[in-house]
Amino acid sequence: MRDHVRSNLPEGGKARRVYLLLRDDILSGVHPQGSVIPGEQKLAETLGVSRVTVRRALDALAEDGLIERRAGSGTRVRAGEGGRTMSADLTTLIPQLVEMGRHSARLLSFSYGPAPAQVAQAMGLSDGDRVQIAVRVRLADGEPFSHLTTHVPEDIASSYSEADLAGTPLYQLLERSGVTVQDAHQSVSATLASPQVAEALGVATGTALLSLRRVVRDDSGRGVEHLQALYRPDRFELNMALARVGTGDARHWEPAIGPRPETAP
Repeated sequence: MRDHVRSNLPEGGKARRVYLLLRDDILSGVHPQGSVIPGEQKLAETLGVSRVTVRRALDALAEDGLIERRAGSGTRVRAGEGGRTMSADLTTLIPQLVEMGRHSARLLSFSYGPAPAQVAQAMGLSDGDRVQIAVRVRLADGEPFSHLTTHVPEDIASSYSEADLAGTPLYQLLERSGVTVQDAHQSVSATLASPQVAEALGVATGTALLSLRRVVRDDSGRGVEHLQALYRPDRFELNMALARVGTGDARHWEPAIGPRPETAP
């Protein structure tokens, strides 16, 4: 499904809510390509808003190229080239994210400056320590699926250039700089797209995004990379295999670590 960049949502809080609800339904397949969306009156009754509000939301979706409105034939979801959804299993997330690093990237900004307080605390840096700050968008099949902001200590980052970062995965540049990565800690949550991130990812401002934060440390325990990664939920998903364990009332679901068992014939 094509998903053009919107710089403005429809006016009015109710119209924006209707717009986001319908847009999510279209992108998630609730309203498949080529299907007819209920009429203005039906939507107004279902969503508890006025027809004027629904019309504003539909006009915005039409401007996005997501729907086609024709007098006499109703409103139909437009057909388009669907972007490939990236998928990662939580039990093998790091290797898969490394593999995703091989996808093409667009460098949006590159600079040096003091580490933000939150980043400095997470990496164990001192006040005023300088870091390289890079913002990139990763692409799959030419379509954006993730927005990456990385912070790397200046003495490490000085060994590679802006051009290097634009064409080479960061983990390779760190290793080339002599860094021996020991471990990492990461957390996954959700957030809403800011106007800048929304424009870069081609989504509406306020769209829910999957958020991943990771701090990478070397063999001395020093923080060598802080990553804030934001993923489009319509183009990226996390999967987890679960196993039923325990006995009696204590039986429960637990992540299945390691190779998945083969299915019996």
